[in-house]
Amino acid sequence: MALRLTGLMSGIDTESVIQELVAARQNKVDEAKKAQTKLSWKQDAWSSLNTKLKNLQSKYLSTMRFADAYSKRTTSVSNGSYVSVITGANAVNGVQSLQINQLAKTGYLTGAKISGTSGSELTALSKVGEIAGGLSAGESGVISVTAGGKNVDIAINSDTTISDILTQMQDAGLNASFDAKQQRFFVSSKESGASNDFTITGADPNGEKALSALGMGSAATKIMGQDAEINLNGAIFTSSTNVFEINGLTFTALSETNGETITVTTQDDTEGIYDMIKDFLTEYNSVINEMDKLYNAESAKGYEPLTDEEKDAMSESEIEDWEKKIKDALLRRDENVSSIGSALKSIMSAGVVVNGKTMYLSDFGINTLGYFEAADNEKNAYHIDGDEDDEFTSANADKLKGMISNDPDTVISFFTQLSKDLYTKMTELSSSVDGYRSYGSFYDDKKMKEDHSDYTAKIAELEEKLADYEDKWYAKFAAMETALAKLQSSASAVTGLLGGS
Repeated sequence: MALRLTGLMSGIDTESVIQELVAARQNKVDEAKKAQTKLSWKQDAWSSLNTKLKNLQSKYLSTMRFADAYSKRTTSVSNGSYVSVITGANAVNGVQSLQINQLAKTGYLTGAKISGTSGSELTALSKVGEIAGGLSAGESGVISVTAGGKNVDIAINSDTTISDILTQMQDAGLNASFDAKQQRFFVSSKESGASNDFTITGADPNGEKALSALGMGSAATKIMGQDAEINLNGAIFTSSTNVFEINGLTFTALSETNGETITVTTQDDTEGIYDMIKDFLTEYNSVINEMDKLYNAESAKGYEPLTDEEKDAMSESEIEDWEKKIKDALLRRDENVSSIGSALKSIMSAGVVVNGKTMYLSDFGINTLGYFEAADNEKNAYHIDGDEDDEFTSANADKLKGMISNDPDTVISFFTQLSKDLYTKMTELSSSVDGYRSYGSFYDDKKMKEDHSDYTAKIAELEEKLADYEDKWYAKFAAMETALAKLQSSASAVTGLLGGS
């Protein structure tokens, strides 16, 4: 960069003069930066719209194009305090009778209270020899534990600690603990059911003696493990837990019915299918309204992104309003927006052949509003007659729910094909185009990214040329100032000589 001197000798405002001279080239830099900023905003606008389009396709159409998505059933029971039911995909419609004869139980032993030989309280570290009635020095015995069909012998003597016994019981497959506050053993099976029950016995006289001292002999309280049992339509079913999986239904027994019969009703989930269709239409309306709004936006002609100097002359709110005007119009009359929107609208309005008959959304009570009734940019949105959340159609007869209840196969066939057509078209519109768009993108994301990089290079080049041009003019003015300085110096010298003479 050339040395930049101001007009010290000439008195000329060199800075202003040079800025006027380079103004045209500065404008080229500013124009390139504005174009790049506008492109960045357009990328953001398209990215947001692309996300909404992909969400419509992946969250709704991807599943709704398959009939299985509509195979929704629900099960109700006449008394939910006795049983809860989960409806599986293979559940069959029908009414069934259920009685819960008994619940599953876990084997549980509550030991009798024990004490130390001196009346002191015992801890997990206390030895069998320190327990009242326990083994004396030199005595040993065996306690036999059977749990889940597995038998384990626990060898003990007077030096065996309570902690040792607990560890070996746990290794045998039981839950075992000693409550020092209550001075009792608590032992239980790890799982419910008769087959998971357990027994604890003395394998020899000293083993029986030790069990009695430990409170796990005849004085203990034992609950036997048992299976749950239900009567479903006259057939008896048992389970080690309170859960039964029968013919697509999962029953969880909560309480014994004591002879009372529970009615279990499985039927098509009308509300579930209705809600799925309604949610899809809500999402579709949101996307299509957004696209119409973007395409029909008011012109922002005459508005361009602001330079830093221009922003300095405006308030924050003025800047925000200015930029919003531009951003709102970025996709105005955009060909991609138009082609995508037209494709979706065409499929939605076209008929679908069901059992040889061409049917339309209107046959299910689904229509757009009248031209003068619909708000701007909402004229292509669909409304369901009888939808309680729709202020325009809530008072109409609910035809869709009636058809789901009375003829679900027709409803499923129609929306399966409609969703398939939409999904296929959207996949086609978002297919990869070499050099222009990547797979899954509805806009030319690759081309925009490349154009943005080109702007970066172009701006760098223009700024370099601008700097060189400025340097050239500063150098010229500097030379002029130097020449003037020399001239003034020579004149001063002549004046001095004349004066001296």
